[in-house]
Amino acid sequence: MTRIDALWPQAAEDLREEQILAAYAPPQVPWLRMNFVESLDGAVTREGLSGGLGGAADRRVFDLMRWWADVILVGAGTVRAEGYGAMRLSVDAASWRRAHGLAEQPVLALVSGRLDLDPSSPLFVEAPVRPLVLTVEEAPRRARERIAEVAEVVDAGTSVVDPTAARAVLADRGLGRIHAEGGPTLFGTFLAAGAVDELCLTLAPTLEAGGVGLIARSPESAPTAMRLAGILRGGDELLLRYTREAGDPQRSSASEDSSASEDSASSRIDAPLS
Repeated sequence: MTRIDALWPQAAEDLREEQILAAYAPPQVPWLRMNFVESLDGAVTREGLSGGLGGAADRRVFDLMRWWADVILVGAGTVRAEGYGAMRLSVDAASWRRAHGLAEQPVLALVSGRLDLDPSSPLFVEAPVRPLVLTVEEAPRRARERIAEVAEVVDAGTSVVDPTAARAVLADRGLGRIHAEGGPTLFGTFLAAGAVDELCLTLAPTLEAGGVGLIARSPESAPTAMRLAGILRGGDELLLRYTREAGDPQRSSASEDSSASEDSASSRIDAPLS
């Protein structure tokens, strides 16, 4: 098993699973965590996939962070690009979750404005828990009907998915611990809405050159003060945790009042998600 050490705020060597899980425990509920990996020169993918950047330490922590989640939130484009299958955690994870008062398996929530999804995908037909699809009122009717056969389809906006409304939908279902896995458009729009509480960022020890993108993309600027919360190291990989700075004016009421109105223009996703 890949060795992981804690560097800060308290140093510790060769962390056990329970120690890593404790380091990533959500400090409160509701809580929305975004998880990304990037290279030293800022690339977010290698040959179009983020999975090509992460090493063994990143994969170990990535899996363990899912253990805490009530729901795993991801954009439909990322699901297709990264080749997601059925969201099923291990037997050990299910046992740990039961012992900590969580459902054995998290819910998978897809964000998709066009509902361009394959209902025959293992993502749906082999899912241990019926997936949730967050879409918009203007989504194609026939696509909605197809996906509704294999998932719960819920509107979270009129023409674009509203991050505040999306968080409210999850909160209404008791899904307060939200682990989001991208992609950059999902992150950028949720960040612009002030709906992100934490960023977990793996810094991969590689220089990629070529096309370099951002982990967050949004049509509007969203300067957001963050506070360093933890640093782990696995080999040459650094695993960083940042939480939203208390009192930051960008902080959304979504993290304190998940029933907030979806009418706020600042909380809308302007770029359609597939």
